[in-house]
Parts: sequence; structure tokens; C-alpha cells
Amino acid sequence: MVAKWIETLTGPLEQKKQYREAKARIQALPSPYRQTADALNRYLTLYAAVTDGATLVQMHSDLADLLERAAADNTPVGDVVGDDPVDFAETFALAYGGKQWIDKERQRLIRAIEDAKRDEPQ
Repeated sequence: MVAKWIETLTGPLEQKKQYREAKARIQALPSPYRQTADALNRYLTLYAAVTDGATLVQMHSDLADLLERAAADNTPVGDVVGDDPVDFAETFALAYGGKQWIDKERQRLIRAIEDAKRDEPQ
């Protein structure tokens, strides 16, 4: 009962647990994989602007998987992200189709223009 009330205010507790687990996995990575993951997480948070918690958790978990595998195989960071880390991050983000902040703004713009059209003199 209390958990349900808390989830109403904060969102699903299970997602928060999964997100913290993914963050802990990233923090446990050896250098330079941890720095790479931190930099990618920062960029993805700003670039992807995902508002759907499940998508955000999946993205962070998949990034942790990718860099854990790279660390285990001793794959150089440059081989993982390629020559253009921005392109890598943006291509990575495209794989996740969750709701983004801009989706809300698009809908708001459409509604505002529709309202404006209704107010036009006939």
C-alpha cells in the first residue's frame, strides 16, 4: 500500500532499482571504460532527453552491458565508439524509441496552432 502511494509520486520503484544497478555496474568498470560510460551517459541524458523511465533504464543497462563486455575482452575504447564518439552516441540513442521531451513540445505546438486557427476570423 505504501509502495503504491510512493510510486504514484515518484514512478516505479523497480525502475529506480534497475537504474541504480546499471549505474553501480558502470562505476565498477575499470578505467577507461568507466570514464567512457560516464561521458556517454551525460551526453545521452542531454541528447536523447528520454522521458520514459523504462527506456532510460534499458539504455543505461545496455550501455553497461556493452562496456562490461569490452572491458572483459580488453577491447580498446576507441574500437567501441569509433573515431566519432558523437556519432556513436547519437546512433546508440536512435535504437531507443521512447518518449522524448521534444515529443511533448511537438504536441504542444500542434495544439497551439490548432487553437490559433480556430480563433481566426472566418
